[in-house]
Amino acid sequence: MSFKNISEIAGSAMAAQTVRLNTIASNLANADSVAGTETDTYRARKPVFAAVLNEASDFDHAVGGRVQVLDVVQSSEPLRKVFDPGHPMANAEGMVFYPNVNQVAEMTDMMSASRAFETNVEVLGRIRTMQQSLLKLGEG
Repeated sequence: MSFKNISEIAGSAMAAQTVRLNTIASNLANADSVAGTETDTYRARKPVFAAVLNEASDFDHAVGGRVQVLDVVQSSEPLRKVFDPGHPMANAEGMVFYPNVNQVAEMTDMMSASRAFETNVEVLGRIRTMQQSLLKLGEG
């Protein structure tokens, strides 16, 4: 596998983790938003990833790949309903709807995504170091 393939894999993984972190940030920002109807209530979003494998070329016998973001889908978890007739957003029955965002799970997911991003930054740094060492061999 060439340095270019490794860089493409790490770069696509970093892009995927960026989408994941943006989605988590959106979920956390809307965690306490309130709505008067179920249709108007914010629903947590989750990115869907897929591994895309490249064909092996004549020059390179290893098969490279990358991570692709297929979509960002809404969570199917039920919304939280609270009876609060005094709330300005309450519907006729006195119900207020809160998003289906689990803040603890989102923070855990954020830590995982940031660590995965950092790991791929480290991979790119090691590739650069290896390339520089390879160039120094030629200086002889």
